[in-house]
Order: sequence, then C-alpha cells, then structure tokens
Amino acid sequence: MVTPAARREAVAHLRTTFEVSERRACKVLGADRTSVRYRSGRADDAAVRARLRELAAIRRRFGYRRLLVLMRREGLVMNHKKFRRLYREERLQVRRRGGRKRALGTRAPLAIPQGANQRWSLDFLSDAFADGRRFRILAVVDDFTRECLALVADTSLPGLRVVRELDVIIAWRGRPGLCLSDNGTELTGMAVLRFSQERQIEWHYIAPGKPTQNAFIESFNARLRDELLNETLFTSLAQARAVLAAWKDDYNNARPHSALGNLTPTEYAKRNAPGPQRGGTLRYAEGSAPHPVASPSPMGSYSTRNLPIAG
Repeated sequence: MVTPAARREAVAHLRTTFEVSERRACKVLGADRTSVRYRSGRADDAAVRARLRELAAIRRRFGYRRLLVLMRREGLVMNHKKFRRLYREERLQVRRRGGRKRALGTRAPLAIPQGANQRWSLDFLSDAFADGRRFRILAVVDDFTRECLALVADTSLPGLRVVRELDVIIAWRGRPGLCLSDNGTELTGMAVLRFSQERQIEWHYIAPGKPTQNAFIESFNARLRDELLNETLFTSLAQARAVLAAWKDDYNNARPHSALGNLTPTEYAKRNAPGPQRGGTLRYAEGSAPHPVASPSPMGSYSTRNLPIAG
C-alpha cells in the first residue's frame, strides 16, 4: 500500500470487517488519519470528460492536442497538462495504425436482442478430413431465435465468400440490424466493409481476446463440435456439406434448446416472431439493432454514439 487511496481503502476494510475504530485501524496499518479523512477539493470534471469521450468517438484519429483545440473553440478553459491527464484517465490514446485498412464497426455496448433479425452472430470453425487436409466452416446464428442460419463448409472462406453467403440468407430471411463477429481477417476486410455500408447493416467487433462477448455463437460452436464434428470422420467436402446440412436441419427443427424452454429454435421463432409465409418459410421483417443497454464506461471504454463503419 504505497498510495493514499490504497491506505484509505484498507482502513475502510478493517473498520467494516473487524468493527474497529478509525484510530485503531490507522494505527495498525501505519496510516495517517488526516490522509484517511482527506477529501479532494478538485472541481467536478464530469461534463468535460463526457464531451471528451464524445469528440474522441467522432474523431477517432485525433490526439489530445487536437481535441483540446476543438474543446477550446467550444469555450473550455483548461491547462493542457490537466487536459492530458483527463485524456489519459479516459484511456482515449490513439493506437498506431498498421497494415491494410480494416473495418472498425461500432463501439457501443450491445443490448440483448428482443426480436428476430435484430442481431446475427458469425464465427469460423476448423476441422480436417481423414487424409489430413483442413477445411473451415462458417456458422451464422440469429441471437434471438437461436436458429442456425448457415453452415458453409469449404477449404477457403474469404471475405467475398462470406458476403455472398450473407446475401443468400438476406434474400429469404430479411436484412439484420447488426452483425456480430470477432476480428478475423475475413471479417475485417474491404469486402465486409463495403457490404455493411451498401446494405446499411451495422457491424460490431468484439474486443480482441474476449470471445465471451460473442457468447451465443461460441455456445453454438461448442454444441456443433461436441455433437457432430468430434463424432464424425469426414472423407470429402461433399460429404461434410451433406452432414452439416442434415445436422443444421435437426438443430433447428428437432433438437430441444434449454435456453428456449426446451423448444426448438423453429418453434420458438414461430411463437415469438412470426411473419408472413413465403414458400413455407418464415419471412421476418428487416431488423434494427436495439439501443445500447449500458451507460458509457466511467473509464471511457465505450461511447453511447453508434459510429459509422470507418477505415
């Protein structure tokens, strides 16, 4: 405990846990009572911090100097050193850009979807044929109905192929409000960037190394690997596609889903999000992503503004 804040927390912990006086707690920890009782007299900078986060969300590549210029134009009177301290505490430092242009997506915290086609999740799985050759599987899931919308198997699945498969789904199901994925190269390239802009579909990327932010598709991947991939010996691409199609049909129409009250995804979709029939298949209205459910992080990790896709 080398900082006054840490000592204050330790004193508060002793007083709460062991019901001792402030004097006794300070004596045990070797803390000064005046330091423990100190209350900062600094002005409340909440409004400045909020405006700083807002500007940083709009001007992604601006550092604290340019942001200070913009805020001084709005009438802010503040020393540049204090402004830099606030900028650093909000964790708004601009990361050095490297490599080719990639899609950035939105930074707003996600709300739980309340209807079909509000949010689709995408992810890739990998497996091997009996002769050792690798192949990949693109999985697409509706996060509200839990329906598996696509299982595409091939030896290569670049961004153009991903976009083409999404267009096929949109043709029979409708346009989603938002797509959620990790930061894989296939999903951050120019093909996905152009697709999201032309179709006016928001694209949200989870934080690197945080697969729990894409929990619906990760849960689906676990079921797919446990129930099919680990139980099947694949001999050819045609056989893999046939097996995946059969499992997808069984998952959507026969397999009970515990999170849906043991209904199948198709039954849950018909009960909660029915739409006009087209060729015997439910046609949903085009979705719109729900507004973020969380307020901005006090440390500036998020912004309530939904940003446009940018490169």
